[in-house]
Amino acid sequence: MEREKVINDARKKAEGYFQRGEFFCSESVIHTLNELLGWPLDRSITRLASGFPIGIGKSGCVCGAISGGVMALGMAYGRDYGNAMNGKMLPIAAELHDHIKKLYRSTCCRVITKDLVFDSPERKAHCVKITGEVAAWVTDKLLDDEELIRTIKSVNI
Repeated sequence: MEREKVINDARKKAEGYFQRGEFFCSESVIHTLNELLGWPLDRSITRLASGFPIGIGKSGCVCGAISGGVMALGMAYGRDYGNAMNGKMLPIAAELHDHIKKLYRSTCCRVITKDLVFDSPERKAHCVKITGEVAAWVTDKLLDDEELIRTIKSVNI
C-alpha cells in the first residue's frame, strides 16, 4: 500500500506543478523526482530541464516529460566524470521511451498532441496526464531497485 501511495504522490505532485503553471512538463518531472530522492542535487537542477518543454524548445520533437524522466533517471543512475557508465542507465531510459510509445503510439510531442489545439485546456490536461505518467513510472522503477533504496538517505521513498 505504501508503494502505491508514493507512486501516486509523485504522479500528483508532478501533475500539480504543471497544472498550476509553476513548471512545464520536463521541469515538473525532474523537480518531483529530485524531491522524492531527497534532493540529491541542488534544487536549481530543475533549470537544466527548462529547454525541453513542448518537444525541445517548442520544436515538437521528443516529449518534454520523457526528457525530464530520463534526466531524473540520470540522478539515480548517471555517472560522474571519469566513471564507467552505470549498466542500468541506458536500458531503463529505453524502457521509459518504450513505455510512453506503447501508451501514446509515439514519443514525439507533435504526434502525441496532434489532435489538440495548442493553447487549449484539453491539450494542457493531456500533457499534465503524460507528465504524471512519466513521474509515476520513474518512481515505480526506482522503488524496484532495492540497492538504490538502501543508498538513499531520505525518507521520501
